[in-house]
Amino acid sequence: MRIKFFIGVIAFGLFASASFADWPQFRGPTGSGLSDAKGLPVAWSEDKNVKWKTAIPGRGWSSPVIFGREIWMTTANPKGTELSVVCVERETGRILHDRKIFDVEAPQFAHEFNSYASPTPVIEAGRLYASWGSPGIACLDTKTAKALWERRDFICNHYRGAGSSVTIFENLLIHHFDGSDLQYVVALDKNTGKTIWRTERSVDFKDLGPDGKPDREGDWRKAFSTPRIFQIDGKPLLFSQGSKAFYGYEPRTGKELWRVESPTTHTTSTTPVFGNGLIYCCTGNTKGEVWAIRPGGKGVVTDTHIVWKYSRAPMRSSLLLVDGDNGTLPNATRPHSLENDLIFMVDEGGVATGLEAKTGKEIWRERVGGNYSAAPLFAEGRVYFFSEEGKATVIEASREFKVLATNQLGDGFMASAAVDGKALFLRSRTQLYRVEEK
Repeated sequence: MRIKFFIGVIAFGLFASASFADWPQFRGPTGSGLSDAKGLPVAWSEDKNVKWKTAIPGRGWSSPVIFGREIWMTTANPKGTELSVVCVERETGRILHDRKIFDVEAPQFAHEFNSYASPTPVIEAGRLYASWGSPGIACLDTKTAKALWERRDFICNHYRGAGSSVTIFENLLIHHFDGSDLQYVVALDKNTGKTIWRTERSVDFKDLGPDGKPDREGDWRKAFSTPRIFQIDGKPLLFSQGSKAFYGYEPRTGKELWRVESPTTHTTSTTPVFGNGLIYCCTGNTKGEVWAIRPGGKGVVTDTHIVWKYSRAPMRSSLLLVDGDNGTLPNATRPHSLENDLIFMVDEGGVATGLEAKTGKEIWRERVGGNYSAAPLFAEGRVYFFSEEGKATVIEASREFKVLATNQLGDGFMASAAVDGKALFLRSRTQLYRVEEK
């Protein structure tokens, strides 16, 4: 029997008072990589604890989303001229749908490290909301995989490929467009696709890099982070990471409430987390740091609302906050042995770190090896790291660094893991695996 997970998830951007045994969006029901699952595997290989694996056509780094018996992903052909969705049956691994949604006559450039199908969709009963960035957004009927509505009119040069996933809040589908040419956030009516609001990024880009030279190609204007909804003092806040600034918006109207500027950083790709009354985020590719931000205030609050900074941050793999006083885990699964809530992270070079969430103090820093883009996962007192080479390192969620298992599988993980029941669903570069103890 799958565990039912009840939370008032208005704070996390999906549905109020919903029951979650599924994995409906990037990083799961809370959007923060936390699972209340019991009995997930610790050790596996191609010959151990793999219930099935299915070759996924095309090329895409979007993470699997799960609702009921169905697992959905986006994909694309290598040239980006065909954008598709794939649906796999949860129990058997059989492909139920493989449907092309968009043809693209002249695709934008996407760096070989990226793919043309990197944003993760969102799923709810009967509907899948899939984005490939400016080439197209579509709402699909999950019974038929046919589009109920679509939008192809958003202008944005993603420059190295799209990366921001979509988020649902109430009746809104929220999307970042942070390109080299234009930078804005939009909210669409999820039922019709109609634009409800659009807000331009307000930071002054000045068209200059930190060296004072012109930023002719737009590296200092683009970003790839996913919007998040947090419940702050009883009110929803849309926290949105762009290039050179982090924004607090009113999610129903798009009104900018405040912003924290980070003028020497850019290309934020990681997704923020919230707990202890603080928002934890990474500043980007240049001089990347972890910042703890106290939400609130008006206007530019950079000098007053940064509580602490940590000097070494991942560029691509998101943060994991364990037991962060944010209502995301039932009491029975919270690791109360931790004297302080902890942040776990792994950088692109394979160095994992544990920090005290309230102070930013480094507890440990150890090399696990490999390269990392996928976000880490927490379940049952354990942290899972998934590398681009297919290695998965499982450690204790602890103030002491302790490796529980090192596993090798597939041809590398760019997508983040999904969880349902007692199974891990892992998308490698070419396969989808169901990993479960037999």
